[in-house]
Amino acid sequence: MKAKSDIRILNKKAKFEYIILDRFTAGIQLFGTEIKSIREGKASLVDSYCAVEHGEMYVKQMHIAEYRFGSYANHEAKRDRKLLLTKREIRKLDKATKDTGKTIVPLVLFINEKGLAKMEIALCQGKHAYDKRQSLREADDKREVAQLMKNLRS
Repeated sequence: MKAKSDIRILNKKAKFEYIILDRFTAGIQLFGTEIKSIREGKASLVDSYCAVEHGEMYVKQMHIAEYRFGSYANHEAKRDRKLLLTKREIRKLDKATKDTGKTIVPLVLFINEKGLAKMEIALCQGKHAYDKRQSLREADDKREVAQLMKNLRS
């Protein structure tokens, strides 16, 4: 059995920009040079999103850097990549995105204990400006409490 990989590529903006309603874990269909680049940590989920096309789920605008030892068979950095979900999950997500204001956003790209690339995606609803301010206030409060606790221990 392989050791658990420490590769976890996060979409940090997603939790700030969206209210997360439901989470799913999906496999991802990759080329050989893509998985090698992910294992080196050379991928980004910034500005990426998921969409259903012809009954299949795709992640769009996800950047995976070209593999440095790749030859003419190297992959395209921002191509659409198929996500592997059950038909029931795809239908549920497709139906939910028909509602206004809901979208599917990738949260985390990781390598599981079997060595396979997986992506955690979420059904999300966009936050309003006042929700974002509240999130910032909560983060500041947590930081202040942590600082006070640290000062009390010293």
